[in-house]
Amino acid sequence: MRWPDAIVTAVAVAAAGVGIGACGLDVELPDLFLITRTGAGSTVVLDVNDGGGITCNGGKQKMMTSAQLITARDLSDDLGTDASRNLTIPAEPGTVYSYKIKMPQGTISFPDRAALGHKYLGQMEAFVLQVSQQYC
Repeated sequence: MRWPDAIVTAVAVAAAGVGIGACGLDVELPDLFLITRTGAGSTVVLDVNDGGGITCNGGKQKMMTSAQLITARDLSDDLGTDASRNLTIPAEPGTVYSYKIKMPQGTISFPDRAALGHKYLGQMEAFVLQVSQQYC
């Protein structure tokens, strides 16, 4: 019996993938975003990639939880349009923290007070607070 070419190709690709994975090749996944928080206290720089890796202030990469990765991916999607427009919201009196998010689509800069009118910026602030406490 002759197997259809599509099945033979699929099996060969799967086998090659297993072989490559077993070789321990270090494949880097793209960054979702690089966010810098400045202001009261110390500066925090978080680099979050699509594989769940996170580095804090240039330190050793650690792995986020699945829930944190899902949140990061959602935030990346939700803020993509703002990034493509290079959204910049100036700081207002009373600003404690300023944020700069670098994404493949562009850059977003905003003060902590901007979250009152933009829910995804507020969610990003909460994400930064949570993961920086856990991984920094």
